[in-house]
Parts: sequence; structure tokens; C-alpha cells
Amino acid sequence: MRDLRDRIVNSILFVPTLFSGVLLIVMVLTLIQKSGQILSTRPLADLLFSSSWQPFAGNFGFLPFIMGTIWVTALAMLAAVPISLLSAIYLSEYAHARVRDIIQPVIDLLAGIPSVVYGLFGILLVVPLIKYSVAPLFGITSSGYCVLAGGLVLAIMVFPILISISYEVFRTVPLEMREASLGLGATRWETVKHVVLKKAFPGVIAAVILGFSRAFGETMAVLMVVGNVARVPTSVFDPAYPIPALIANNYGEMMSIPLYDSALMFAALLLLLVVIVFNIAARYVLVKVMAVA
Repeated sequence: MRDLRDRIVNSILFVPTLFSGVLLIVMVLTLIQKSGQILSTRPLADLLFSSSWQPFAGNFGFLPFIMGTIWVTALAMLAAVPISLLSAIYLSEYAHARVRDIIQPVIDLLAGIPSVVYGLFGILLVVPLIKYSVAPLFGITSSGYCVLAGGLVLAIMVFPILISISYEVFRTVPLEMREASLGLGATRWETVKHVVLKKAFPGVIAAVILGFSRAFGETMAVLMVVGNVARVPTSVFDPAYPIPALIANNYGEMMSIPLYDSALMFAALLLLLVVIVFNIAARYVLVKVMAVA
């Protein structure tokens, strides 16, 4: 009877696990099916590499939205990664336990703040700062609603996940390795640089990849501060139009236009595929680093 109960519990627990995997497959297949109309009437190269976005004229060039997404995400990661790694190193290697107990809940709280709040923060502080202080330093006139604003707001949103994952990765480095390095006369920073970072490097890469996938799909906060202009940006002070903002801004009112609806589904498919690929890559790296550890 005990074995029978175990098999029953195992079967019951397997069902929700299987449902999670099937749900992802269903989402991908649904988006492919919904994107079929635009894919059957427009060459894939035209969709990906054309800059002409005139839906009512039948022109669906996604290049401005792809480039806008890349610009904002890349800028966010450039700003977030160094600060997050330094913060994680401090918490792991230098901070007193009491300080760590205070800071970690604050980081968790940042992760739980709704994205619309970050967007409002960007409108009230980041946008005016760029418009009146940063852009004039470079002799540029900007409304403040630009790639730089979106990248900075997104960087703040990515901080918690990068800090948390990097901290956990650093803590997996055996204490004996630190003690051996210090015993050989290395300073604490030399130990961090040559032992901890070297050992944890694959895990740090995985953290960066997960942070990238989180930033790539963010919608509301970026939509509020990036300007939403459908053209390829040429500098960080230009407005942009990331793919998530395109979907959020247009989907509800464009459902009655079949080709437009299909184009938005194709945009969602692109976004989902990129996030899946980066999550798989991060999982692969984490498995490798845990196996080595």
C-alpha cells in the first residue's frame, strides 16, 4: 500500500509538471498559427530587415522595433551588469551578516515592485534629468523620452535578479578555496579576483543571460519612457519603439485588421523565441557550473 500511495502521489505531481511544459509548446504553436497569414504573404527577410512600417499600406518592416529592443536592452545590461556584480561581491565577500540581512530584503522588495511604478519613476525623474541635464551636456536637444531613459529604467528593474543570482553563485564557491588563497598571502580583493570570480564565472554568465531575457521582454516601464517612434535609433538620445511596446500599444484596437493582427502575433513570436533561447542557454550554463562544483 505504501508503494501504491507513492506511485499515486508521483503521478499526481507529474501532471502539473507536464502541464507547464505543454503550456509553453501550446503558446509557441498558437503564435506560429496566428502568424501564418503574415508569413505566407510577406517574405521573412522583408519582415525582419525592412524599416518601412505602414500597416494600412501593407508594409510591415520590423527592423525599427527589433533595433529599438536591442538598443534599450543592451544599454540596460551595460548599466546593470557592473553595478550588480559589484553589489553581489560586496554582499558575498565583504558585508557584515547584519548588513546583509538588511540589504537582501530590500533587493527582494525591488524585484516585487510593479513595472508601472518604475515607469512613473522614469517619467518623473529620469526623463527630466536627461532632457534638462544630460542631453545639453552633449549639445543635444532631446525630449527625454529616448533610448537612454528606457535603458536606465530597465537597468534598475534588472538589478534585483542580477544581484540575487550572482550572490547565490558566489556563495557556491567553497570556503576552503578562499581560506587557501588568504593563507598563501593574498589580499581579500586578490582572492575575489583570482579565486571567487574565476570559479563563479560560468554562473555569472548565466545570471547575465537571465537578466537579459528578463529585460528583453519588459513592456510597461519601457513603453512609458522610450518615446515609441517607429524608426531605427542612431544614438541613445533618439526615441525608440521596442517590440513589447508595439504589442501593448496596438493589439487591442487592431484585432479587426487580420494582417495587422497577424503581424503583431509574429512580433510576439519573435519575442518569445528570443526569451526561450536565452533561458535555455542560461540553464545549460548553470547545469555545467553546478556539475563542476
